[in-house]
Amino acid sequence: MATGPDYIHPSQLCIGLHVMLDLPWTEHPFTFSSFKIKDLNQILTLQSLGLKRIRYLPGKSDGEPLALPAVDAGREAPPAASSDLDSEAYRAKRERVARLAAQRARVEACEREFLSAAKALKSVNQNLFSQPEQAREEALKLVATMAESMLTDAEVAINLMKDKIGADETYHHALNVTVLAMMLAKELKAPPEAIKLLGLAALLHDIGKFDVPERIVRKQEPLTKPEADLLRQHCQYGLVTGRKLGLSPEVLNVIVQHHERVDGGGYPEGLKGPQISMLARIVAVANSFDNLCNPANPARAMTPHEALSVMYGQQRGQFEALPLSTFIRCMGIYPPGTVVVLSNDSMAMVVSVNSARPLKPMVLVYDAGVPRDQAILVDLEQEADVSIVRTLKPQQLPEAVFDYLSPRKRLAYYFDANKG
Repeated sequence: MATGPDYIHPSQLCIGLHVMLDLPWTEHPFTFSSFKIKDLNQILTLQSLGLKRIRYLPGKSDGEPLALPAVDAGREAPPAASSDLDSEAYRAKRERVARLAAQRARVEACEREFLSAAKALKSVNQNLFSQPEQAREEALKLVATMAESMLTDAEVAINLMKDKIGADETYHHALNVTVLAMMLAKELKAPPEAIKLLGLAALLHDIGKFDVPERIVRKQEPLTKPEADLLRQHCQYGLVTGRKLGLSPEVLNVIVQHHERVDGGGYPEGLKGPQISMLARIVAVANSFDNLCNPANPARAMTPHEALSVMYGQQRGQFEALPLSTFIRCMGIYPPGTVVVLSNDSMAMVVSVNSARPLKPMVLVYDAGVPRDQAILVDLEQEADVSIVRTLKPQQLPEAVFDYLSPRKRLAYYFDANKG
């Protein structure tokens, strides 16, 4: 059987054929331009499009097209009868287009919030040593703004920020850990004041790295033992800086303990279980996840899916059980940034996960017929017939798909505070 595209007359359509529409996405009523026909309604809608021929993929189809109907010599097969399904399908498509516009608007608002937070964090870091009181107040204000948005909504959606959004990557890690730790604390039913304390601690957890030479902090090659020992000192350095800032004992505990592990294998003190503050145990989960996804050397970066698998499969004993299992549940099997294949064979990238519905993320879909800046966002919660079947490493993507989806070398997250 041939595997490449072939053309058939609309009258030859049948259930099980995988078709590809040679129409702009906005000029047909389907969610995807390439899909497998599942029922008679789809056949009737396809036949109502007025196309003289339709592409189909034999290699992705479950059967053969119907035989071309016999017609009188010199006459074409009669066009398909119009159906009330046509107007219903286009009504559904208009609603889908409206949802897509609303989703894009929410993503853009989220990116503006992220840039604003990164700018505020830059100011905090610049004032840490010269104006510590001002730095503390700026940090408190930033966390209060983030907490207000997050706590206002019953559900939290974690969004992937687009590549080259404009924020200095220096601040990505601190913001990522803050967003993920606050989300986790909310899911653990922590009270609002505890979430704010946690947010401040997560935002400042690595301030001790300012006392470590930058060449060591940013070094992409493996560290020598002396270099690694010096980098580990950032926990104690952070404690000293945090005291100068006048931070509370709860926040200071996180700064000095965020690399401790419940099995005693962490540093700097090798504390175990309840010896580590609960806020530090929460931040440890978010911090470890982001370090696996965004190491100093991007070549060693794990996909979000791989990072969760490693944390659960290989590092489970290092973390408090409830925060780890809750984090994995909230991020879902397919965290933002994961490249996936859908059940209709489309390739896509997860761009947003709602903590209440982690198995139904929003994905950005590759469609060669749609410009990249107008790429289709599909909320799988709204598409009952489409699901994720497997994940891919970015390097497994064909070049055109890689360029279109643009998998991030550095992942940056922020929460959606504009859900409708």
